[in-house]
Amino acid sequence: MHFISYNRAGAVKYAEKWAKSRNSMYMNFDGMGGDCTNFASQCLFAGAGVMNYEKDVGWYYNSPDDRAAAWSGAEYFRKFMLNNKREGPFAVAVPINKLETGDFISLYNGTNYYHTLIVTGFSDETPLVCAHTGDSYMRNLNTYHYSSAQGIHILGANKY
Repeated sequence: MHFISYNRAGAVKYAEKWAKSRNSMYMNFDGMGGDCTNFASQCLFAGAGVMNYEKDVGWYYNSPDDRAAAWSGAEYFRKFMLNNKREGPFAVAVPINKLETGDFISLYNGTNYYHTLIVTGFSDETPLVCAHTGDSYMRNLNTYHYSSAQGIHILGANKY
């Protein structure tokens, strides 16, 4: 296994391009609980270039019927990124003020992590994000309503 650097600029460029539209290469989950984590995963893949194809516990997308829960589910995405030690991207939890562009934010509503955002810039020290399901382009994090937020700082990816 070898380390791959995360291309933050590539992830952000993808996010900015597709924040207000949909890439037809991927299913649109808007009518099925939301497209936010699917979009975040697309952005992450644009910057990491490697998936984890472990059945049931990985992070991958081949088709609407062949994908991991972590690709499109906010809680699963967060858990995978913070716990992955095998192939694919991996991350650490950090405070929001320690995030960089290309990192992610998981919003918590008091019950579960329900929304995934990609950091695409900053206004002063506040993250600006792009997201789907409530399509947003460079939206100030302070305009969201949530109980708490967890920063997900991408360290890189592993590839076999």
